[in-house]
Parts: sequence; structure tokens; C-alpha cells
Amino acid sequence: MQEEKATNRWIVVFGAVLIQLCLGAVYSWSLFNAPLIELHGWEASGVVLTFSITIATMSVFTIIAGRVQDKIGPRWVATAGGVLLGLGVILASQATSLWQLYLCYGLIGGAGVGTAYVCPLATCVKWFPDKRGLISGIAVAGFGAGALIFTPLINVFLASSGVSQTFVYLGIIYLIAVSIGAQFLKVPPDGYVPEGWTPPETTSGTNQTDFSTGQMLSTPQFYLMWVMYLFGCLAGLMVIGLAADIGVNLVGLTAATASTAVMIIAIFNATGRIIWGTLSDVLGRITSLIIMYILATAAMFLMSYITMTFATFLILCSLIGFCFGGFLALFPSLTADYYGTQNLGTNYGIMFLAYGSAAIVGPIIGTAVPFQHAFLIASVLCATATILTFFTKQPKAPDQAMAKRKAA
Repeated sequence: MQEEKATNRWIVVFGAVLIQLCLGAVYSWSLFNAPLIELHGWEASGVVLTFSITIATMSVFTIIAGRVQDKIGPRWVATAGGVLLGLGVILASQATSLWQLYLCYGLIGGAGVGTAYVCPLATCVKWFPDKRGLISGIAVAGFGAGALIFTPLINVFLASSGVSQTFVYLGIIYLIAVSIGAQFLKVPPDGYVPEGWTPPETTSGTNQTDFSTGQMLSTPQFYLMWVMYLFGCLAGLMVIGLAADIGVNLVGLTAATASTAVMIIAIFNATGRIIWGTLSDVLGRITSLIIMYILATAAMFLMSYITMTFATFLILCSLIGFCFGGFLALFPSLTADYYGTQNLGTNYGIMFLAYGSAAIVGPIIGTAVPFQHAFLIASVLCATATILTFFTKQPKAPDQAMAKRKAA
């Protein structure tokens, strides 16, 4: 079936990127740490935990939203996510205790992020079977660029209005923008094929069979991929979630310079999603992942070993952000390659739990031990993921696997 004339698939991408830009502002959380500590006198570790709760809640609701959008479509699910995110952040402006901050920003806001996040990914992949790596990269690049776009805006709001009013302004922006972007999301018709593209009869590394969630969970490849995703995201979230704190406390930067560094890291995070997604269409997902894990291993080791200047801090953190962006681009594509697109919302939602787990563990490690020790732990985990990548291969289709078990 050819593409419907009434639908330009790039319009879907526009809506996806608009949504992800707002969701990705969560990566600017480190900018709120110092103002909240100063305003309320809270412990730094307690404030930092908000970021972990937000990402962990996001990962859980990605599964729930993925299952719902697989059944009813992405438009209203993403809209609901925008409403939850906006309301959660607005309510956080009234928080006078940490548990209220966790509830409003971490749980309600995080639920909104997770509800909206999976919809653009699952939808765009279906519209672009011919450019799966590239389009996954673009779809999540907005998430990485969110911190870049919102960091200067947040700084202006903080300087002029304080942290509480900043939450109000941001909540209104998120609610409106995500709800608008959601209206552009639409699944392609059954049997859709992009105009001018002929699906190959067989594609190396790509499974033409759609796995149910239960079938996916019965394959050992899923667990290898999940652990690999966990280790890569742990390193990335450790650096991104604590970037401003690392810059100020370890490198000796001013708060303003650290904010600039956060923006630069966000640029590499966003561009890494597009570049690695594009490269994976050429080199293959596994080869690209091997390169990324090697780079992340080296960068985290150097951060643990050398005395960092502003330049080395920026280079190494940007490299981590660049690879982290690639992980978020390639794992949706790899999940679609191995397990099909019919149940991608639910299947990738479960895969995405690795990201949520990393969001809890990464920043906790980063604040529980000296930074250099945390970086070394992350380096070892990335090296382990490099090894695991060599054992990852395309799973057999469910009927083939069943036949093999019966023959045995």
C-alpha cells in the first residue's frame, strides 16, 4: 500500500520532536538543585533523588502507555501525558517538603513524561521502515535537545522569578506544547510502505515476525539487551543528572559556567541520537553499539583517573552524552529489528525499564561515593556491556523456536 496522500510522514516527525523537546527538559534538573536547597534548606541528596524518581516513574509509565497506545493509538495517550506533566510541575511549585516534591514533580510529572515519551517513538518507527535508525534518532533527539532549549529559559526564570514560579511557567509551557504535538501523531494504515521503497525479502539483523511481549521475554537476547541498556544508561545518567554538581564541586566551576557546560553536553546528547542512529543504518546496530561502549568505557575511566580542567571535563562529559544519546536511539531500533513493530510500544516500554533502573542507581552511586570512584564503577560496567554485545544476535521467530524445542 502506498503512502496516503493526505498524510505527510514528516508532519508526524514534527509533532514527535515538539513533544520530546518538552519531555527532555527533565535533563535540566541539576539547575534546580541549588535553588531548592537554598530556598527550603533540604539535603542535597534528597533534592537530587527527585531526578531519579522522575526517570524511574517515567520508565514504568512507558510500559503502561505503550500498551494503551498499541490499542487505541498515540494521539490521546500523548495528550494525557502532556496534561500530567504540566500539572505535576505546576503543583511542584507549591511543595514545602521533599515528599511533596517527589509526589508532584517525580511521580505525577514523571508519569506524564513516560506516558508521552513512548508515543512518538512507536509511531515514527512505523512510518519509516526504510530509515529506522535515523528516524529513531530524530524522534529521541528532541528529548536530548530539551535541556539545550530549556536551560537558558530556566536560568532566566530562576533569576527573575525564583524556583517556585519557574515551575509554574514551565508546567504551562509543557502542557500546551505537548498537547499540540500530540495532535500530529497518527499511525500509518495497515500494510503501509513508503512511496518508492521496496521492502527487502530478508534483512540481516531484522526480524520480519512480530513478537508478543511474552514471546520477547522468553528470548535470552532480551535480557542481554536489557543489561547492556542498563549499563550504558547508568553512565550517561550519572554524568547528565549530576553535570552541574560535578562541574562546581569537582572541577571548581562557577554555577554560570556549569550551566553552560550542561547546555553543551545537551548538544552532544541530542546530536548523538541522530548521528548514531544514521550510522547504525549503515554499520549495523551491533557494530555501532560496540563502538559506543568502548568510547564510554574510555571516557569514564579517564574521568576517574585524571585531574579534570574545564576543557577535559567538557570533552569527556560531552563524549558520554554523545554515546548516551546513541543508546537511546539504537535500542528502540534494535527492539523493532528483533521483535517487530506491532507491539513495539509495550515491548520497548519493558526494555525502557533499564533506563529507569539506571536513573535510580546512577545518581545514587554518584552521590554515595566520591565522584572518581563512581566514574570507575561506570567504566567497568560499560566495559562489561561491550563484552555482552558480542553475544547478542537476532532471535529466532517464535514458530521456529517452538519447532526447535519440539524437535529436541
